[in-house]
Amino acid sequence: MTDLTTALKRQAEVTGFSEARVCRPSDVPQVAARLAAFVEAGRHGQMAWMAERMGWRGDPQALWPEARSVVMLAENYGPEADPLAVLSERERGAVSVYAQGRDYHDVVKKKLKRLGRWLIEAAGAEPVGPEPDRGAPGIKVFVDTAPVMEKPLGQAAGLGWQGKHTNLVSRRLGSWFFLGCIFTTLELEVDPPEVDHCGSCRKCLDICPTNAFPAPYQLDARRCISYLTIEHRGPVDEDLRSGLGNRIYGCDDCLAVCPWNKFARRAEEVKYASRVGAPPLAELAVLDDAGFRARFSGSPIKRIGRDRMVRNVLYAIGNSGVPALFPVAQGLCEDADEAVSDAARWAVARLSQSTRRE
Repeated sequence: MTDLTTALKRQAEVTGFSEARVCRPSDVPQVAARLAAFVEAGRHGQMAWMAERMGWRGDPQALWPEARSVVMLAENYGPEADPLAVLSERERGAVSVYAQGRDYHDVVKKKLKRLGRWLIEAAGAEPVGPEPDRGAPGIKVFVDTAPVMEKPLGQAAGLGWQGKHTNLVSRRLGSWFFLGCIFTTLELEVDPPEVDHCGSCRKCLDICPTNAFPAPYQLDARRCISYLTIEHRGPVDEDLRSGLGNRIYGCDDCLAVCPWNKFARRAEEVKYASRVGAPPLAELAVLDDAGFRARFSGSPIKRIGRDRMVRNVLYAIGNSGVPALFPVAQGLCEDADEAVSDAARWAVARLSQSTRRE
């Protein structure tokens, strides 16, 4: 299968992927125990899906016993500018780089299906096991939403290593890349795993505004800004709100400071070009459901809904110290959503304190 694997990697580049590597489903035996410890400690917060189907999530072979190889793909989404610069723009919201363009789930999955169909046709393979995709028997494609631990598989395949912030880091791409995978019944040639290159650096740990890393290589999602602004429902703990700053969807701090980003490059996929930018907080705060859906159509932001977004915006307004935003927050103190009204009252109180101090 050496020639097929080599051709597959060339085809992956033609399809638009930045890099392709291969491992076996059995190459991550450590995952089950680490996942169990993470969930047992409650560090997954409200993400119940982390605890569900742990048998599949912790063992790729259990997910699809017929699979013999896992093709791990990297999709570069490098930013056009420093993503930390917006944190000083107090009247604007900071949106994580990955969410500023089209929804990567759709973009990556289409490429995975094209590459998977090519693989099956090139191998002349017969369908094996349950048909995962009518267009490509013998494969299953995954992008972030299935019970698959992509980051350990990515390290096992040699795409990168899980840094001290637990995200995958590449010597070629830095921090800015999506992961997709193709499970296949074909026996492909595997690549050597990547080793840790973090050394003594701890920039990603030290920059975290909410101290979400109990120790290197450990994350407590309950304190992570990405979790708090995207996954967490209801009011955010008051002790953590000031740490959110003006981050209204996700957080890039630990990724952006990684020294390996000196090798990162701007995304070539035009669909990842920013459509969202750094939106004015005052505009987002007054969105209703219809306005929210229209503004974020085709964006991954759409999935959190108007209420969670406006809640996040109000925390940003409270942290802004900008008196002009006071009436915006005040106008939402009686919002129908309890988390939004609570955030509005908190913002009003914070802005009032700021004004008195001045």
